[in-house]
Amino acid sequence: MNIKKIKVLITDDSLLFRNVLKKELSEDDRIEVVGTAVDPIDAGEKIRDLKPDILTLDVEMPKMNGLVFLKKLMDENPIKVVLVSSMNISVFDALHAGAVDFVKKPDMTSKNDLSIFFSELRTKIKIASIAKLVPYASREKLPVLRPVSPVVRENPPVGNLYNISSSPIISIGASTGGTEATLAILKSLPKEMPGILVTQHMPAGFTKMYADRLNKICALEVREASNGDRVEKGLVLIAPGDRQMRLEKDDKGYYVSCRPGEKVSGHCPSVDVLFNSVAEAAGRNSIGIILTGMGKDGAQGLLNMKRNGAYTIGQDEKSSVVYGMPMVAFNIGAVAVQASIDDIADIIIRHVNK
Repeated sequence: MNIKKIKVLITDDSLLFRNVLKKELSEDDRIEVVGTAVDPIDAGEKIRDLKPDILTLDVEMPKMNGLVFLKKLMDENPIKVVLVSSMNISVFDALHAGAVDFVKKPDMTSKNDLSIFFSELRTKIKIASIAKLVPYASREKLPVLRPVSPVVRENPPVGNLYNISSSPIISIGASTGGTEATLAILKSLPKEMPGILVTQHMPAGFTKMYADRLNKICALEVREASNGDRVEKGLVLIAPGDRQMRLEKDDKGYYVSCRPGEKVSGHCPSVDVLFNSVAEAAGRNSIGIILTGMGKDGAQGLLNMKRNGAYTIGQDEKSSVVYGMPMVAFNIGAVAVQASIDDIADIIIRHVNK
């Protein structure tokens, strides 16, 4: 059976990097590199001629800034974009503008770094090919808190009935599309919320930039978690990009451990690791939310939370960039309520205030 190849246009100002990318991506039988571009102007012309499925793009480009080009592209000729960028805060502006995902540029002198980079880029191109394209125009106005719409689908309770205390632990897990989904939730929550833990699949270094960006936008305090940080009201802790974050409990209350570890469910940080620890440490005194992303990381952990009495929420298919993780979670019975990303903040508040 012939499998339709994913047509990719590579955009980078470095001839060496373009050639290396073309060679490596072309070795994957699912990917066809249909062309290369030296800058956004060149890319714009070749998109019209070559009609690629995926565009790789750096945010730092000659002739036109990659972010400016991306916004223009999403308004005029939307296409799925995977960013290939150095560590730059503009990556998150590009994701908000409509890019599907990003990969950190490798150290060209490190064979191991290159190998990991190419493997990750191939994977993200394949995920982007099935992801939902969300044009920039629809992202300009972020969701605001509004009355919750009817729940899309529900699963019956598992284990103990939900009985939230006045200060539950709120945990969120996400992957592809999750930077914007998590932002949509946190931006709609007041600063008086109970402590919130977030695991987002993201490389080391970027998690701190992401936390800093959220901290400027949200009423809540947001920061990258450090080992031993206490879980406090009004505080959001983001799992570091190269650590497994777990919830722990002692006589003083809840805190997080953030330590190096093997990948779990294919990831470090892993949503399953966070959710399993919340299930064990907080049980019914918790809320778990699984958001957009490819694969199944977090599904089993969310089920364990639900079995221990937690209230669980899954993002619905319509509002997910990639309906993978929340779909698996719903299908195995881990999700109590499935709803649009626009409604999840209101659902959380409603249950905290019960």
